[in-house]
Amino acid sequence: MKNILKTLIISASFLTLFLPSAFCEKIIFSANSMSGTVGDKSDSTTLSGEAYVLTESMEISADKITMSGKDFRFIEAEGSIIGKNMESELEFTCNRLKYDRETKIANLSDTVNLTDVKNNVTAKAQYIEYNQNTDIAVMQIDIELKQKDNTCTGVYAVYRKNDQMLELSGNAQIKQGADTFRAQEITLNLTSQEITLDGRVKGSIVDERKTSSAENEAAETQENQQDEETAETSGDTAQKTEEEKPDGNTESEAEAAKAEEKEDKQKNE
Repeated sequence: MKNILKTLIISASFLTLFLPSAFCEKIIFSANSMSGTVGDKSDSTTLSGEAYVLTESMEISADKITMSGKDFRFIEAEGSIIGKNMESELEFTCNRLKYDRETKIANLSDTVNLTDVKNNVTAKAQYIEYNQNTDIAVMQIDIELKQKDNTCTGVYAVYRKNDQMLELSGNAQIKQGADTFRAQEITLNLTSQEITLDGRVKGSIVDERKTSSAENEAAETQENQQDEETAETSGDTAQKTEEEKPDGNTESEAEAAKAEEKEDKQKNE
């Protein structure tokens, strides 16, 4: 590492660094341009334009990526960031990122979207700190986490990936389908769907049986109304037809009267 130039400005396609430190990790990176310095205590390299970095556990693409510290321990990125943690099966997008390769803690900020691919959990927040060693994500500001029929919102949240537990606080709310739960603190077991509420608890639950019954009654009422309307229409049509039909008895009565008159005339003669 010390054999490279003290100041480096190059156009980069794909370069590979093999770090001799305790990390024993290979870093692959690319960009439209790269500038960097190497000192006695720290190295610094900045990738600009379609920047890309791949470590053994993290893949990052962004407008700009800076690697610094001894053996490039720290990775910072900004602008249109798309990333993936292969070990934790997490995907994310944001506008700013800081990642410590030694502690394996990533700080994501500015419109963060995080997806737990394995557990089908998606989260949005303005700031998320993810610890790869513990698989715990701490979220802050404008939080929205979705899983199955659950939509969870709040100001502060802790997502424990391995335990599939979510802890919400600060105007915490969970919607499960048509049901709503509010409290100062809410704990949700994402596996069993069990909810624990604490502090100023509020909620509303929709009884699906009553809803179904009411819907059936409404449908039955509508059907009866349609039947009545059909019956009335049929009656009106029959009456109209009867009115328009010639009176068949009139001709018979006339013939009978004529025969009777003829008979009376014969008697008189």
